[in-house]
Amino acid sequence: MTSPAPSGALLAAYPWLAEVQPGVDSLPPACGPLTVPAGTPLFAEHAPCQGFPLVIEGEVQVARSSDDGRSLELYRVQPGELCLVSSACLFSAQPLTAHGVATRPTTLLLVPPEVFTAWLAQAGFRAWVLGLFAERMADLTSLVDAVAFHRLDQRLAAALLGHGPELAVTHQQLADTLGTVREIVTRLLRRFEREGWVALGRERVRILDSAALRRHAGPV
Repeated sequence: MTSPAPSGALLAAYPWLAEVQPGVDSLPPACGPLTVPAGTPLFAEHAPCQGFPLVIEGEVQVARSSDDGRSLELYRVQPGELCLVSSACLFSAQPLTAHGVATRPTTLLLVPPEVFTAWLAQAGFRAWVLGLFAERMADLTSLVDAVAFHRLDQRLAAALLGHGPELAVTHQQLADTLGTVREIVTRLLRRFEREGWVALGRERVRILDSAALRRHAGPV
């Protein structure tokens, strides 16, 4: 479903858009805002980039897939944040190197490539993009460190933290996030349950001892 014009929430999330030319109100209706339900694929790996996504509400998970069907989450894009993969694709005119899926009902604006290029010529917008680009690179560096230097059980413990006392998540979703297979995640979760750190339910993980999980995760 497409709304007729960007809302105040867009400028609240992306204040630099108040200064760019052409202005956001002059974008064609096909750019959105577009509202999609959770689970909607937004862009595909190896496909050409259709534009620069600006998330107004909701969240987009960006991940890479392996040849055997496994997936590794790279980062998530929330309102006010930048999609590194889309930006890099537009910078280099190369296909997308990851895929994006809405993790919950999401509203976004898709800025056409030629408009994104025009905005980059403006100092304020360029500084904002490069600043967020640097932040995303730091996030990816942390991910590489975690994958390369921390055991999977430590990474799983860290992935369970910071989401409240109960996670509505499947073992497959956790496996996708960690870039592994469901069977290994299930085995580790059962071990955590035996330790008394979590309680497992149907598509639910209840945190019983967050301090123990945090100690086990270490400085991930």
